[in-house]
Amino acid sequence: MPGPAARTATADVVCLGESMVTFLPSQPGRLADVPTFGRGIGGAESNVACALAAAGHPAKWVSRVGADGFGDHLVDAVGRYGVDTSAVRRDPDRPTGIYFRTATDRATDTHEVAYYRAGSAASAMSPHNVPHEDLLACRILHLSGITAALSGDCRALLHDLTAPRDGRPLLSFDVNHRPGLWRDGAAGDVLLGLARRCDLVFVGEDEAEEAWGVRGTTAIRAALPEPAVLVVKRGSEGATVFSRDPTAPGAPAADTVTDVPALRVDVVAPVGAGDAFAAGFLSATLRGLPVRDRARHGHLMAAAVLTVPGDLTDPPARAHADRLAALDDAAWGTLRLGPGWTAAEGANEEVRVT
Repeated sequence: MPGPAARTATADVVCLGESMVTFLPSQPGRLADVPTFGRGIGGAESNVACALAAAGHPAKWVSRVGADGFGDHLVDAVGRYGVDTSAVRRDPDRPTGIYFRTATDRATDTHEVAYYRAGSAASAMSPHNVPHEDLLACRILHLSGITAALSGDCRALLHDLTAPRDGRPLLSFDVNHRPGLWRDGAAGDVLLGLARRCDLVFVGEDEAEEAWGVRGTTAIRAALPEPAVLVVKRGSEGATVFSRDPTAPGAPAADTVTDVPALRVDVVAPVGAGDAFAAGFLSATLRGLPVRDRARHGHLMAAAVLTVPGDLTDPPARAHADRLAALDDAAWGTLRLGPGWTAAEGANEEVRVT
C-alpha cells in the first residue's frame, strides 16, 4: 500500500492510457452505409481523468499522441475538461489512434467498431519513455488492462508501475478486458497478474468469466485476494465491494462485503458507463466517504453518462450527488434517473421516486 509521505502529490489522480479520436455516425446503420461522421474523443483512462476534473479534482492524463492534427485535437479536448495534459508526449514517427463506431447498442451483435490504432504513438509507451515523475506524484494512479493489450512495451510499463515500492500512490486498476485487442492469448494471465499487484480493482462479472473462467463474486474475490478493495460490477444488478483495512495489525483483516444496487436509468446510449463508475468511486474514495457511498457515487456518475449520447458529460453537482447518495435504502431503490437529471436547477423534474 502507498506510503503516507513518500512524495508530494501534484494531482489527486493520474490516469495513464491511450485516447483516440472517435468518429461518431450521423445516423444509425452499418458503417458501410453511414455517409458522415462527427468527431469526438474516446479512451478509458482519459474518460476517467475528464470526469474527475469536471467533478473538481486535480487530474492528470499521461499518454503519447502523434505529432499530427488528431493529437492536437485530443490534447485540446481533454484539456478543456480541466485535465492537466502537460505530461502527454508527442511522437514524430507514429500516428494518433482513431476509430469509427456505429450508433447502435454496443451490447448487440449489430454494433460495429473499426479501430485504426495498431502502431499508434500510445502503443510505443514503455518504461523508457514515460518518466516516473509524470506518474507517481499523486494520491491515486489509475491504470487499465487496455494499456497492457497495446504492446509488449506497454505491458512492461504497467508491470514496472505495479511493482512493490515504498511511497507509491494508491494503485487503481480497471481490468477492462477487450478480447479484440489481445492477439497472443495472454490476456487472462496478464490481467490477473496486474490486478493482484494493485490496491483497488474494478472488474465486471462478465469480464472475470471471460478472462479467467471465474463465475460469481465470491469466486472472483478468491482469485483476487490481494487488493484491499475489489469492486465487482454486476451490470444492472449493481456492484459488490470487498474491502478491508490494509493497515490493521497482525493477520489480514476479514473482508467487509457491501452490495450496492444499481439505479434505474432511462438510457440514451450505453457507452462510457464503466469509466464513469470508476471516476465516481475514485472521487468518493479521495473524499474519504464510506464504501457504500463510494459505490453509490459510482452509480450516479455512470447514470450521468448513460443519459447523454456520448462517452462524457458534466457530472452532477457534488451537493446534489451527495444528497442522493445519502438516501436510505428504500428511497435509493425507487430512484429513476432520466436525461437532464444532473442539472442543478429543475433536477427534481428528472429524478423520480416511483
